[in-house]
Amino acid sequence: MKKNFILSDINNLKGVGPQLTKYLKKKKIEKIKDIILSLPYSETDRSKIYKLKDLQVGKIQTVKVLVKKLNFPRIRNLPNKISCEDETGKIEIVYFNSREGYLRKLFLLNKFVIISGKVSYYNNKYQITNPDYVTSLENQEYVVKNIPKYNLTKGINEKKYRNISEQVIGNLPKIVDWLDEKFIKDNKLLNWNECIKKLHNSKEGQNNQSKSFRRIVFDELCANFLTLSENRKRIRINKSPKKFTNKNSELIKKSLPFKLTNDQETVINEINQDLLSDRRMFRIIQGDVGSGKTIVSILSILNVIKSGYQCALMSPTEILAKQHYTLIKKIFKNENFDIEFLTGKTEYKSRNVILTNLISGKIKLLIGTHALFQKKINFQKLGLVIIDEQHKFGVKQRSELAKKGGNECDVLLMSATPIPRTMMMSIYGDMDISKITEKPSKRKKIITLSKPEKKISELWPFIKKQLLNNNQVFWVCPLIEDSAFLDYSSAKEKFKIIDKIFPNKVGLIHGGLKNEEKDKILKSFLQKKISILVTTTVIEVGIDFPNANLIVIENANKFGLAQLHQLRGRVGRGEKQGTCILLFKDGLSKNAIKRIKVLKNSNDGFFIAEEDLKLRGFGDLIGFQQSGVKSFRFADPVIHEDLFKLAEKYVQNLRGYMDQNKYSFLLKLFDRAEIINTSEL
Repeated sequence: MKKNFILSDINNLKGVGPQLTKYLKKKKIEKIKDIILSLPYSETDRSKIYKLKDLQVGKIQTVKVLVKKLNFPRIRNLPNKISCEDETGKIEIVYFNSREGYLRKLFLLNKFVIISGKVSYYNNKYQITNPDYVTSLENQEYVVKNIPKYNLTKGINEKKYRNISEQVIGNLPKIVDWLDEKFIKDNKLLNWNECIKKLHNSKEGQNNQSKSFRRIVFDELCANFLTLSENRKRIRINKSPKKFTNKNSELIKKSLPFKLTNDQETVINEINQDLLSDRRMFRIIQGDVGSGKTIVSILSILNVIKSGYQCALMSPTEILAKQHYTLIKKIFKNENFDIEFLTGKTEYKSRNVILTNLISGKIKLLIGTHALFQKKINFQKLGLVIIDEQHKFGVKQRSELAKKGGNECDVLLMSATPIPRTMMMSIYGDMDISKITEKPSKRKKIITLSKPEKKISELWPFIKKQLLNNNQVFWVCPLIEDSAFLDYSSAKEKFKIIDKIFPNKVGLIHGGLKNEEKDKILKSFLQKKISILVTTTVIEVGIDFPNANLIVIENANKFGLAQLHQLRGRVGRGEKQGTCILLFKDGLSKNAIKRIKVLKNSNDGFFIAEEDLKLRGFGDLIGFQQSGVKSFRFADPVIHEDLFKLAEKYVQNLRGYMDQNKYSFLLKLFDRAEIINTSEL
């Protein structure tokens, strides 16, 4: 068995035919390597042989018994029964739908057998129905031990999958390790072959701090950092420097009704250095909610246009794109260049005019939604692509848009979802990272309060006062409709209640609506036609409602810290005081109480992301889920923080040189090779 066999399809294995292949693929096992990486979640202890008198009903137990009688009824649907005994008692082995010939070979009269299965008691007898394992004394070592348990799918039983797994693990080829012996020893890891065998044949596969588990985590992280390192080399290609002075952007700054923060000025300088350099820019702005990322990108657009290039700004929703369009038109009102807006709903005639003017170079800035990356959209000289809320777009979509500018196109991504330090390089290691943590000086800290839901009636006078002061209100519910299974508030039911209290002032928006309906309701709220918007988390990111100064979040304990912070960031975006009220049910867990306390005490999204990671764990971290990056299979940034740092340092020490022969198997093992080969960004 060779390396390429490990990377081959599962149907190369003995006993894996078309039907079993189909079931395994449902479990996302398509190649032999997937069996290697599918670790047991537990194990069944079959190592002890019990006397029949010591059996316990409901337990999986192993016995050594003498076969005394075979009973094969001639009436259909009656079970086959084998009577067995030991010196302490009797037991009946029951089979449904098993062939007589098969059972006669398995159970030889007056011969001892080893049987393992779940014990029951029926008609004053112990029984094992359809036992998991039956074998002769000569082969008992196959059964009498701890047997790994895997997550299985319909159509695969434990024994069948175990046979497949043991076929692979038992014949594992000797792989030349990509880590040298000294590194393995110094960092208390195992060599690759030993690691894989222990992960499947001992409890080490269920212990995320065992030597073997830490080795597989390190390999996964190493593959990730190698991929990012290679992508970075391919991204940072040569290009022509943009040519501009700061004269135009300084005029725009002076015209703004606010002063830029130090962080904004720093990031503007970082972007300008990239634009003026002879290496392609691939930078992400990590900015907290309301930190002013948009104005930074607008000044970058101006500099690129003044350099003789076109720009494209892509947003995930039409209303957010329209908001950018309106703001940019206002800021650039004294500039003599064309700005256009394009979405999937743009009329055919208008669309054709835009396409023509793009190719001719007349349009200098195109703002829109996903429609911008379609093949028919072509620019004369695209020099900068800006992608807002970048996690909403896939790598392929980002790539399609950047390709339109060829090697001359710089790329700037923006994200309002702070990522914890541990995760930053493992997600954005192929990009340059800019951070904006300061908030505009005129913006007040949002007051965050918590209140039990049973006191909800106390909110109505407060909301009435908000409306009298011409403020608007968000009311967030975790569900669209009531659920028989979840004790959470639904947006539809809450809308009915609030609409009775404040008639003709309430709107409803949720993920079940069509985009056109959502946009229509959001526009009504933006235009102050409605004062209260009952919603699910669809308003979480991006859109600026300067008149909204109160947000009420029901079942706040259901949400993670990062998500609550994103929701809270929808209010207090003007000069008025913003307030966030977290409603919760009685009987909160200690963890939920900690989360609410963190949110009440901090408005710093980066600190909150760190706390969210500690309290909720990696699997629930919204920032990571929304980052557009494939999640790790084994690595956890809380549990394995030291390995994240170790893997990053290991790859950095390669100094940009990756030996393809040495690491190709590792990259293929974790499906990273294809990312390197197909990455165009």
